[in-house]
Amino acid sequence: MYQNNLILVAEDEDEIADILMSYLQRAGMKTLRATDGEQAINLTRLHKPDLILLDIQLPVFDGWSVLTTLRRESTVPVIMVTVLDQDVDKLMGLRLGADDYVIKPFNPSEVVARVEAVLRRTKANVQQVAAMPLRTSFITVYPDDFYIEVTVGEEVVCPVLTTTEFKLLTYLVRNPRKVCSREELLNACLPEGDTLDRTVDSHMSKLRKKLELAGLHGVPESIRGMGYRLGDKK
Repeated sequence: MYQNNLILVAEDEDEIADILMSYLQRAGMKTLRATDGEQAINLTRLHKPDLILLDIQLPVFDGWSVLTTLRRESTVPVIMVTVLDQDVDKLMGLRLGADDYVIKPFNPSEVVARVEAVLRRTKANVQQVAAMPLRTSFITVYPDDFYIEVTVGEEVVCPVLTTTEFKLLTYLVRNPRKVCSREELLNACLPEGDTLDRTVDSHMSKLRKKLELAGLHGVPESIRGMGYRLGDKK
């Protein structure tokens, strides 16, 4: 069930990282390692792991900072792994968006079981959400079917979008009131290799033109110096 799931182990202690990666690999999972917080963020953006085992006491950026950064742009499941065993630390992790909390020293088999449990829960939630259309007053997105409907008055039009345009629109519809920065949209929606802010602008311009042809004007809305949001139809 968990074959080929990619787990990022963010741990600066070689012995602990080796043990975790060995047990995860025995369970059929792929592993990737980060030795500091900055590397953990960069590897997450590049490889999009299925789950992260995140040590709190990392060099460069600590685990709290890494988790805060990731939660601004990703819903990747995160299990904190740490020697900090106070309730206040556990509550901090959960409030920042961690999915579970493991205290050192730990039983590696238990960590694998927790990873499997979080993956199982996360995948069930994703399947349930993915099956439901995303709706605003003027756009309906069908994520599983790669299909959108634009409603203007009594007319319903179904523009044909590229994969990237569809991802960008879906992301904005999921966050209708949020102003999404170009960097956030770049990391969340664009394929590897598209690394420039102006690439986002280009895709957004083409998306807006297609929606205008469908009768929807001013969507997505460009917020000068900040990024884009879904906006209101005009």
